[in-house]
Amino acid sequence: MTTSFGTPSPDDGAAHTVREIAQQPALWREVDKIVAASRDALDAFLHPLLARGDLRVVLTGAGTSAFAGQVLQPALARRLGRRVDAVPTTDLVADPRGCLAEDVPTLLVSFARSGDSPESVAATALADQVLSEVHHLVITCNEQGHLAREHAKLPTSHVLLMPAESNDRGFAMTSSFTCMTLAALLALGGSAYDGVAEHLARAAESITESSAVDRTVGALLESAPERIVFLGSGPLKGLAEESALKVLELTGGTLMAVAESSLGFRHGPKAVLNDRSVAVVYMSNDPYTRKYDQDIHAELCGNLPAGSVVAVSADAAESADSGARTQGTGAGAWPLPGLDGVEDVALALSAVVYAQLIALRASLARGLRPDNPFPSGEINRVVQGVTLHSLHH
Repeated sequence: MTTSFGTPSPDDGAAHTVREIAQQPALWREVDKIVAASRDALDAFLHPLLARGDLRVVLTGAGTSAFAGQVLQPALARRLGRRVDAVPTTDLVADPRGCLAEDVPTLLVSFARSGDSPESVAATALADQVLSEVHHLVITCNEQGHLAREHAKLPTSHVLLMPAESNDRGFAMTSSFTCMTLAALLALGGSAYDGVAEHLARAAESITESSAVDRTVGALLESAPERIVFLGSGPLKGLAEESALKVLELTGGTLMAVAESSLGFRHGPKAVLNDRSVAVVYMSNDPYTRKYDQDIHAELCGNLPAGSVVAVSADAAESADSGARTQGTGAGAWPLPGLDGVEDVALALSAVVYAQLIALRASLARGLRPDNPFPSGEINRVVQGVTLHSLHH
């Protein structure tokens, strides 16, 4: 495994984060094999549920794990022809009767890196308490986590374990996010996504192993921006949310990061822009949706200084044209080779690598330690300080 962003020195506190970004292509290939090997058991669990017209699918998790659900929701709703909602565990635990107001058969899909966050187990327990019928698909990176151990023995649950290496040791979720999202897409999306993992892995390798990408990311951050905006539509809005969180986490909150949809940005959030801002627009592969991404990209190019606006695009012609016009500026289109025919839900997994590298570089530029950007413990790798309260009927 080689990377363009090198081997960090023992003193810069980035070894885990660098390794966990770089290992993603290899782990995606492993996830593909895990889901394939689990196919019979998954189908036995899922097919009777997905055959029910009244089934509601709820995708849940906290923080980055919640954004996995946001990325997946539009594509799975269309693919399954069922109601699919992305509901963070942080919302579900605080308002279970509101989030689960309809007492219908429900498949709760829980995403959890460690499975030890207070809300993770509480969300599944509250669903059992509030609903007459709920089944649990638990996708987690930690076999020894509370969530995995709790559900491994339940007849209405199925636990899908990710590769052990995906249980990121760094502060921020990187390979855990992409592995769990890919696993859910393959498990629930079925044969429509056969072979996609290899395409995603090759695209991601073209990013992590390219010295040109490292230079381009560095160029975008060369002006020491105060604010960064991530925009995307459909599944790519969830990607934008995750991208902004990565930057906030790894820079210890010192680089303000904002996420919105391409259309929603004009409705107030655009006020964040100043002359020390940079913007990343994730370009949809859907021809209709893409028009709105192109519109906001063009608008931002007119609003911000040269070299401050990036389009992450699988369109090779767009990348070549934009790159020729903006060579060396850090702007233009950052490519996702070989993904021009891939659905946005899958595209997001390779595209997020760019955001992870931006966050890593921005963290190091600020003299922080990406593996632990909060050394005094204000924020922890596994959330602490949550008091869970009993729900009484």
